[in-house]
Amino acid sequence: MFPSRRTELWESSWTMFLLAKGTFLQMEDDLVIAFQLLLCVLEFFTKRFTPSLLQSPYKSAVSSSTLSPPTRTSRRNQGKAKPRPPEMDVQLLETLCKESDCSVDEVKNVYQTTFCAFLDSVGLSGLQGLPPMETLSKQYEELYYKNKDFDARLFLVDDETLSPNKTEVSKVEMTPRKNLSGDDVAIPVPQTPIRAAMNSIQQLRVDLTSASDQPSSNLLVYYKNCTVDPTEEIRKRVEELGQVFIKRFAQAVGQHCEGLGRKRFNLGAQLYYKVMESMLKSEEKRLSVQNFSKLLNNAAFHTSLLACALEVVMATYVGNSGASDSVETDLCFPWILDVFRLPAFDFYKVIESFIKAEPTLKHDMMKHLEQCEHVIMESLAWKADSPLFDLLKQSREEGPGEQAEPPATLNQPLHHNHTAADLYLSPVRPSRQPPATEAEPPTPGTKALRSNSLSLFYKKLYRMAYLRLKTLFSHLLTSHPELEPIIWTLLQHTLQNEYELMRDRHLDQLIMSAMYAICKVKNVDLRFKTIVTAYKEMPNTNQETFKRVLIREGQYDSIIVFYNLVFMQKLKTNILQYSSPRPPPLSPIPRIPCSPYKNSPLRVPGSNNVYVSPLKSSRMSPVVMTPRSRSVFTSLINKFQKINEMVSSTDWSLKRSLGGGSAPKPLKRLRFDMDGQDEADGSKSSGESTLIQKLAEMSKFPTTSVHAYCLN
Repeated sequence: MFPSRRTELWESSWTMFLLAKGTFLQMEDDLVIAFQLLLCVLEFFTKRFTPSLLQSPYKSAVSSSTLSPPTRTSRRNQGKAKPRPPEMDVQLLETLCKESDCSVDEVKNVYQTTFCAFLDSVGLSGLQGLPPMETLSKQYEELYYKNKDFDARLFLVDDETLSPNKTEVSKVEMTPRKNLSGDDVAIPVPQTPIRAAMNSIQQLRVDLTSASDQPSSNLLVYYKNCTVDPTEEIRKRVEELGQVFIKRFAQAVGQHCEGLGRKRFNLGAQLYYKVMESMLKSEEKRLSVQNFSKLLNNAAFHTSLLACALEVVMATYVGNSGASDSVETDLCFPWILDVFRLPAFDFYKVIESFIKAEPTLKHDMMKHLEQCEHVIMESLAWKADSPLFDLLKQSREEGPGEQAEPPATLNQPLHHNHTAADLYLSPVRPSRQPPATEAEPPTPGTKALRSNSLSLFYKKLYRMAYLRLKTLFSHLLTSHPELEPIIWTLLQHTLQNEYELMRDRHLDQLIMSAMYAICKVKNVDLRFKTIVTAYKEMPNTNQETFKRVLIREGQYDSIIVFYNLVFMQKLKTNILQYSSPRPPPLSPIPRIPCSPYKNSPLRVPGSNNVYVSPLKSSRMSPVVMTPRSRSVFTSLINKFQKINEMVSSTDWSLKRSLGGGSAPKPLKRLRFDMDGQDEADGSKSSGESTLIQKLAEMSKFPTTSVHAYCLN
């Protein structure tokens, strides 16, 4: 094929893809659906090529019946003839999907709904040949001017504003390709976001191969053993929630994507029933009972469990698996809570049990669910209509001895032995009830026992709050270590006794306010601008947290206004006590456990014997290496030797700078207002020492990797 012809086809197919995506996908940042639409476009163009111009395996995949001769129409009926619907080359589409690790059923669904509708809308349904580039380009220009988005055709001309860093490109180009035929060293090529998402989706489908989107025979036995059979209620609830999900999915992605929404919901239903059965088996083993009537008839439990299963599916497709650079879309958490009108506090109860009950859950998905839990504890659970406030009110009415979680328990280990039954059923603490039965409601006229779900929530909340306070403190007040326990005591007192300050607000707003208040009464010079500057450098933070804080109903302002008009007014008496000769007693420092969601392969139980044997030099021996792999291996050895020499010869004063630095300088100009403008003219510090930067330049590795090598 002539180069000019190849370029024209490339430009035409890319422009058609942009036109289809912009016309029929309302949420264009869903990589998976966009990629499936791209495969449809490639099928449309590829089957119109001469087979001799195609490479394997596409040459053999193109069916001989792909293009039938056009039907001749009389001139009289030519204007009345309806365009023939586009014919899908199933074999070619399956080949494209196989080469891309993409679901054939989902791509077929996109083809039959979205892509066919697109071809109809642009008048290409009955086209037998290739569409003219001029027509596609003109239609895309109209769409471009209508949406005011950037012109994605710039990718065709290698526009500098869209090109990656040349250094990074050269690194990828120099990466050796995998050679399966010889003994060459296999160095994997870095994954693209879409490739990573496809791999995760494929793994999820493999894990759910034996699962069904209907209750299994084992689950039906559990249903029948209940005092009140929940079978019909569960079926109706899943059906109703499925209809709601599919409707909202189509509204978010595109009206022709109902079929994709149904397929994703079916995957979520499979995971929902699988995890439910695993939970019940675990409860049966723990309690030696088979009647779980109260749990299986609890609507909040089922809605939360189904929502959690769907969140795993949606996060897998979106590619949002806990990484900081994940693409955020309209379908990201907490979208599912809004779809099901599910309180975040109810969803939080199922997360830990869900992770324990699903052993095939990938580590990055555990991290994602853990991040969802953090978002709930920091803000979502504190929405004005949250059931959390009802539990707190009930706890306060029971008297001062019935706190949400007594401070005395902070330095005790946090046990992760809670189950879904513990958290969704009656508010009973495990120590006050027989362990061999489902939790029973309190007898009328007796005092209600402390909420199990509230107790665990506050235990986790205290520990997360302290860790965030400690992180911010380490950036600002390392020269005043005596202030950390005092700030923590004020923060803990606020969360325990003045929890109304959290209503429709964010945990970090109270942390920053408590830090500023204690520094004020202790005559330590720390400005709010300095606190905000350090806060912005922390991970997973948002400027809205300090720029838009609720002052009173319907009124928002900056955090300094919140401090002056709300926080200080509510806690003035308590804050001033810390400047008196007899300050309040300090709260215990929380005991920080390892995350229950982490299963690091580096941790080896002490009872196990570990054997270390010498590395066998079969593939990496210079004798059996190819010239190319020997060159790569030798280059790496030389670089590591230079790193070791630099670390050994560097001044200790420079090495000590790796452990920390001075407090960040306040922004020269920072206006706390509601228009979202941050008029800061100071540059951000990279946070890396000269040593690390030099090592990174020498080794050509990411800086984080250099940190790891220096520590070893």
